[in-house]
Amino acid sequence: MNRNQAKGSVKATAGKIQRKVGQMTGSVSQQIKGTAKQVEGKLQKGIGNVEQAQDEAERETEREENRFHG
Repeated sequence: MNRNQAKGSVKATAGKIQRKVGQMTGSVSQQIKGTAKQVEGKLQKGIGNVEQAQDEAERETEREENRFHG
């Protein structure tokens, strides 16, 4: 798990909690803020997933090149 995946997961969870607290207290603004934070966290986690896939593809390419050349 890379930095963006970890931070995104934490942010999404915090947003979900904030949204739920807003629902329980009847605070529409907290619900909106929580939902926004949750979406932001999911996007950040998605960026981390893309970064991880890219890193894995680069490592696989290096292994294939080493196998081919040496």
